[in-house]
Amino acid sequence: MIAVIKKGTSDKQIENLASWLKAQGLDVHLSKGSTHTIVGLVGDTSKIDEELLESLEIVESVKRISEPFKSANRKFHPDDSVIEVGNTSVGGDIFAFIAGPCSVESEEQVMEIAKAVKAAGATMLRGGAFKPRTSPYDFQGLKADGIELLLKAKKETGLPIVTEIMNANHLPLFEDVDVIQVGARNMQNFELLKELGKTKKAILLKRGLANTLKELLMSAEYIMAGGNENVILCERGIRTFETYTRNTLDLSAIPLIHELSHLPIIVDPSHATGASRLVKPMALAAAAGGADGLMIEVHNDPQHALCDGAQSLTPDAFADVCSSVKKVLEVI
Repeated sequence: MIAVIKKGTSDKQIENLASWLKAQGLDVHLSKGSTHTIVGLVGDTSKIDEELLESLEIVESVKRISEPFKSANRKFHPDDSVIEVGNTSVGGDIFAFIAGPCSVESEEQVMEIAKAVKAAGATMLRGGAFKPRTSPYDFQGLKADGIELLLKAKKETGLPIVTEIMNANHLPLFEDVDVIQVGARNMQNFELLKELGKTKKAILLKRGLANTLKELLMSAEYIMAGGNENVILCERGIRTFETYTRNTLDLSAIPLIHELSHLPIIVDPSHATGASRLVKPMALAAAAGGADGLMIEVHNDPQHALCDGAQSLTPDAFADVCSSVKKVLEVI
């Protein structure tokens, strides 16, 4: 349920209303937009007398939210959310360029790539320290040592870092990580999501291999219900019958997410296509479709990469993508 507050209502009046509603056993979320203030109610709202609430002098209207996701719902928060990440942000007027290797392999590798992607226009550095792999015999990442190398690259370049978590027990290792990524395979790892909800870290939540947008938003709700509203959504392709690409990039997810939710959404064309030659056209399409950013895999030697070399761009190719995307953004 949401209550739309009349324009000109004082902060004290809103505070009094929120206190009264909290006394009814409800969680209250305040969203101050450019024209209205929204009071969002989460919990058993059946005990609230809707007519009484709507009759209050400061209340313009009362509406029930039928969708199961509440905090992530645009009705709850009409204005776009902007997620602050270090010296940059995701959402609003800032287009995020997140780039780096699929897997951190060595200090020399990650340093070279970090400097190159920053020079090309990257706003954040991504790199896998813990790597979920289909085969147990594939390279699983450098783990804690990989995070240390990312932190060295952050110190050298100033770029905030993004890296994936596999287990809630690893959270202490992520204390200095700027954005914690939840991979597609963990999108519905609800116990992990609950633990991330207790942090204040920015969380990059990837859509699962065969999950609907509603399920993606419900996973975001798990994090936000715990008190952490710093959620960034990521469309990374879904599994279909098509075999020419690694996954099928669902570009319709971008406008639909913007319609349903206030959370920013970025696109990962690398995992979506699995082919470096397809990354640029899909990046351009994502930017034209209204994405809030891109996450692109970049490697200084893709042919010898320990993980996903076929979908990784060279630093020069990434620079070309950034330049081209910026031209699209200027047009739209």
